Amino acid sequence: MSLRKPRTEWKLAELAEEAGVSPRTVRYYVQRGLLSAPNFRGPDTVYGEEHFIRLKAIRVLQARFLPLDAIQAELQRLSLDELRKLAESDPTPAPPLTPPPPSPVAGSHSVAPPAPGRRPTEMNRYQRWELMPGLELHVSDTADAKVRALAERVRALIEEFQDKEKP
Repeated sequence: MSLRKPRTEWKLAELAEEAGVSPRTVRYYVQRGLLSAPNFRGPDTVYGEEHFIRLKAIRVLQARFLPLDAIQAELQRLSLDELRKLAESDPTPAPPLTPPPPSPVAGSHSVAPPAPGRRPTEMNRYQRWELMPGLELHVSDTADAKVRALAERVRALIEEFQDKEKP
């Protein structure tokens, strides 16, 4: 009986397959800053364990419906050990322990409740407004007054547009 050493290095295609994404997605995440660039060694370039853990964590956060900007903030905030725990966790979002407070804007709600046992971060709560079928606006709860005013103006413009389209 031989004990297999856990894998710590992958070629791009191997890493992508193991993490359940495409090689193109891995390259995009590197370009976007969600993953660090691997040490380039031409055709022998390899990705390490941290790349794999981050990919798995990204998949969990995506399953919780977080947008990539919020995922990037979470990845920067968490230590490697916290990322490892996240990567191994259940990807389905947990129901909130307490009901969320009523939203000040009709049609808005928060996305991605925090995982059990974790304090919520300001980066993962958003209001979602459906402006019209197929068009949504997401505004962070931490957005300043200027951003909120801009969001309200966009909503007003959409309403004006819809009113003009009615016969």
